[in-house]
Amino acid sequence: MDVILETLRAGLPVLAAQFMLTLALLAVGVAVYMLITPFHEMRLIRAGNTAAGIVLAGTLIALALPLAATLATSRFTLDILIWGLVALIVQLLVFAGAALLIRGLRGMIEEDNVAAAWMLAGIQIAVALLNAGAMAG
Repeated sequence: MDVILETLRAGLPVLAAQFMLTLALLAVGVAVYMLITPFHEMRLIRAGNTAAGIVLAGTLIALALPLAATLATSRFTLDILIWGLVALIVQLLVFAGAALLIRGLRGMIEEDNVAAAWMLAGIQIAVALLNAGAMAG
């Protein structure tokens, strides 16, 4: 029992630090995403726009998946920071690429086009799964 408690005492601060770092990376990723998108998700969501809610939820999941893989497989906090930033950059580039492929995306989301929202969320999550797999190595 003492071994278990000692392991917990030694490991819990590391777990907490790495988890907090990952949450901070997620917050930064969402903030950057909201800065680069051509629509104002929170304003649209407050107005009852379902498409904006789907897009933002898909983005949260898409950013969190590779961060979770990095958190699960990295032994050092610096690894989580570096690979977490790489994961976020990849996911933000995915949004930019998807926005180029889906012509008129801004208007569709602002007009509450749920089909376009699911398409964007699907692209982001699909690539996030591949990104997470790559991060897990």
